[in-house]
Formats: sequence, structure tokens, C-alpha cells
Amino acid sequence: MTNQMTPTMDEQARAILRGNDRGGYTVPTSGLYPYQWNWDSAFAAWGFATFDVARAWVEIETLLSGQWDNGMVPHILFHRPDPGYFPGPDVWGGVGPVPSSGISQPPVAASFARRVYDMDPDASREALVRIFPKLKAWHQWFMDWRLDQGAVCITHPWEAGRDNTPDWDGAMAGIDPVGVGDYTRRDTSHVDPAMRPTKYDYDRYIWLVQLGRRLNWGDAALLKQNPFRVADPTMTFTLLRAQRDLAALGRALGEDVGSIDAAIQELEAGAETLWNPDLACYDARDVRSGKWAGCVSNASFLNWYAGIDHPGMVAQYDRITSICKYPVPSHDPSSDRFDPKRYWRGPTWGIMNALIGLGLEECGHTDRAEALRQTTGELIRDHGFAEYFDPLTGRAAGGGTFTWTAAVWLGWTSPSRPKGAS
Repeated sequence: MTNQMTPTMDEQARAILRGNDRGGYTVPTSGLYPYQWNWDSAFAAWGFATFDVARAWVEIETLLSGQWDNGMVPHILFHRPDPGYFPGPDVWGGVGPVPSSGISQPPVAASFARRVYDMDPDASREALVRIFPKLKAWHQWFMDWRLDQGAVCITHPWEAGRDNTPDWDGAMAGIDPVGVGDYTRRDTSHVDPAMRPTKYDYDRYIWLVQLGRRLNWGDAALLKQNPFRVADPTMTFTLLRAQRDLAALGRALGEDVGSIDAAIQELEAGAETLWNPDLACYDARDVRSGKWAGCVSNASFLNWYAGIDHPGMVAQYDRITSICKYPVPSHDPSSDRFDPKRYWRGPTWGIMNALIGLGLEECGHTDRAEALRQTTGELIRDHGFAEYFDPLTGRAAGGGTFTWTAAVWLGWTSPSRPKGAS
């Protein structure tokens, strides 16, 4: 049965990538997300690399074409106008070479660039030479403007990619979205509103966008005036991993990676400032209030992906995976804030599972890594290439025919994935 099914699943995944291809970049899914998203594109490159390495590099280079002068790579690039999405470029007022948002996203591009490079070094070297300085500048922007005690901070919930996670509830409660005005959301016309952030959340999202635009997205002004500044496991662990991968790529090119190695040491120390001893877990920390979020999230388990094998995290992982059929949930199912269908307040995400699984394997937790790979593959086989899944039932949620879920299948869960993909 497996031999008959695998080619069909592989072909469906490739068809999703091709179907979401807009000529040099992919959209996450048609309708709901009609532009190029930052970390979505990095996953897309991983998926493309399993059958078209050249197209994978085009994806990454198109993403980096929107890099701002300060080094920041935006979380959305608005290559073509689309009235079906809010907030669009007219609301954001980005100041880069391509119409864009004013915030970034988890910097996984260097890590997937390394995977693409390792799959075909000879065919990849020229592209790597072109993008290496851009990736280095982006990482340096984080180091210059987003650190608190060595941990990486976000200035908007969308920046972490985990929009409405309970991790941000405390910091969001401190925002009074006065003057935000009327607006029309588009996301709830594509997806059941019960699976999306609430109006309470959205008012604060838009208020933060309006603040950034008033400040012309100036880093120094935002550092001083933005009330939302949270040291985040997602950003800290992904940047630490990305710096390790960028250093490896730099050495392959004969580049001086001394500054990158220094950044790795700083981020390693910063990661430990996210250890909440009362929770016995890595946790988000509100820099403005000094308070812990008190959340065990799927981002907590990215420590292995970052190369940090904290012994306390195995117990947390085993506890979480024992109380839901389809781990890893985005929020602790034993919490009263858990919601199995609402975006990042409970659902399981294939992309996060892939990062967690890769980290588990690299840190020697091979049985757990393989179990997670198998469970994620089962989710996709049984419930489709959905944006995310109910961790209790496995039911598909969010958008369908999703680029990064197809990429996770091709790069990580498919039994026929190319050697070196994962």
C-alpha cells in the first residue's frame, strides 16, 4: 500500500508548489495569502530542491530582493497588488526596494539555503556567493536591533510567525488600540473565523502597524516607543541555528566567519535567559514588564534545532506528546488557554514539527524524531496538505493546498525523499 501511495503524495506535493508558483516566488496558498511570505518561501525552497534545485535558489533570491538598506528582510513582499488581502502595502508603508511590510519573520532562510546547497554543491555555489552577504546583513540586523540579554525580541506578534499564541497575551493586554479606526479583514472570508485570531487581537495588530508607519519603521524609534517587545523562543532558536548554518556556508566559500561565530556565542547565552525555572521550560519573556508568558509552546521545543540539548526539555516533550494524538501542539493542551482549532493557540503545524524533528534527530533523540516524522506524515496523508491540524483529532484546519506543508512532505516525511533532503 505504501509503495502505491507514495508517488501519488509526492506528485500532489509537487503540484501544490507549482500551483502556488507566481514566477520566481510562491504564495503560501491562493486567496488567503496572495503574496510572498518570508519563512514560507524558505520552506518552499526546501520543497523545490527535492526536484528542482535551480528553482529553489530563485525562491530565496527573490525573497532577498526585498531586503531593506538596514539589512532587514520583510515578512511580506507585495510583488503584485491584490485587493483580497488586508493589511496591504498602502497600510504598511514599507521603505524597501519592493513594496513590503515593516517587520521581519523567523530567519530560517540561511538554514534552508544550507540544505539546498548540501543537496547539490556544484550547482549551488554561484547562487550561494550572491546571497551570502545578504543573509549575513539580515542576521546582523537582528543582532544590532532585536537583542535583549542575547535573546531575540519581536516587535509585532506577526514577526514571530506565531500570530495569536498565548505567549503574547500579557504584552497584548498592555496595548490600548485607540484610534485604530475601521477596517475590513479579508482572512475570515477565506477561513472559518473560529480558526483565526479574534478582533481583539486584530485591533492590536493594526495599531502596531500604524505605530511603525508613523515612525517610518525606524529601528531606534521603535526600540524606544513600541510597547510590544517580547524575547521569543522562535526567533532566538531559529536565528541561533541560522547563524550556525551561515557560518558553515561561509567556511565552504572561504569567507571570514569570525563575527558570525561571536554572534553564535552571544545567542547561546541569550537562549538561556529564556529558561523559565518555574515552568521548567523555555518560555517567552516580556521585555517591557519583565514577566514570563508561562507558556509551553511548540516553539519551546526548537531548542534542539538550535543545537541546545537541555535535559529538562525531554520531560516536557514527553508530557506534551502523551496528551494529544497528533503532536506537537502550538500550546499546551493542559492549559486553560488551549484551543485546538484557533491558529497558534493549539493546532499542530507541520513546519514546526519538521524543525523540532530535525533538531531531535541531530541531538541524538532519534526515536522521538522518527516517531514525530511518522506522525506528521500520517497527518498529511490522512488529512491533506493543510495549513495546520487539530492536535486531538488530526482534522485539517486553516488554508488548504499549503506550500510549506507540501514542502515538509517532500523534504522530511515522504518515504521517497531524496538523500540529503532531511
